[in-house]
Amino acid sequence: MDLEAKCKIRNKDGFTNGYTEIVSEISNPEMLMSFGSLKLMNGDSFSNDEQLERIFLLLQGEAALVCDGEHFTVSRGNLYDDDPWTLHVPKGVQVEIKALADDTEFTVHKTENSKVFATKLYGPKELRKETRGKGTMNETGTRLVRTIIDVSISDGANFMIGEDVHYPGKWAGFPSHSHNQPEIYFYRFLPENGFGLLKLGDQGVCMEHNDTVIIPPDLVHPQVAAPGYAMYFLWVIRHLDSKPYIKPDFEEQHLWAQEPDAKIWPDR
Repeated sequence: MDLEAKCKIRNKDGFTNGYTEIVSEISNPEMLMSFGSLKLMNGDSFSNDEQLERIFLLLQGEAALVCDGEHFTVSRGNLYDDDPWTLHVPKGVQVEIKALADDTEFTVHKTENSKVFATKLYGPKELRKETRGKGTMNETGTRLVRTIIDVSISDGANFMIGEDVHYPGKWAGFPSHSHNQPEIYFYRFLPENGFGLLKLGDQGVCMEHNDTVIIPPDLVHPQVAAPGYAMYFLWVIRHLDSKPYIKPDFEEQHLWAQEPDAKIWPDR
């Protein structure tokens, strides 16, 4: 099976104004979730009240949000230096979004969830931000991770979601890992002609600006950014009803590399 053809979705020219569905739960039922881009120009409005759990994550721009009688204004300059604003709502709650700047863009995430939980706007102060990989593997896996929602933050959510700011030439997801829950990656690069490589199962996938990769359950997926190019990726995991995501399963053959005293250039 050609996993790149099956799992990578190209959007080389970016997205048109309005909502663009990128991953559909109907056409990709094993993913258990839908994913799309919402792009608005200054003054444009968008409304949504689907009977689904939904997440609206601001990638860039400025917008006024109205939800559950609350009014919010959110803004973000860029993905690399600025932390996100993320609106999380249960099924049936109406969300109104009005752009206050051109090229305002959100990612939109949807899934079935019968649980009722409180609407929540997660801002920079609610993030769990950490530098992962520091001090191991000769710093080849050092990166900035922003966790927005997981089971410890919202036990009513069917999503885990966050962002990685990935330094040039560095790895993420190594030692190689997998998990039973489906996951989606969405990529941006700086400069925009950058690229990265993802090992998906036993095949390689090349990721470029605006690419989306769907990761079916139980496939290993470590990745690396090309030297000279910062790589941003949004990650979202869909919990299983009987098994929420807690931690990954690592391939034992590579675990030695993250030990503090690992000799990265072994004796021969």
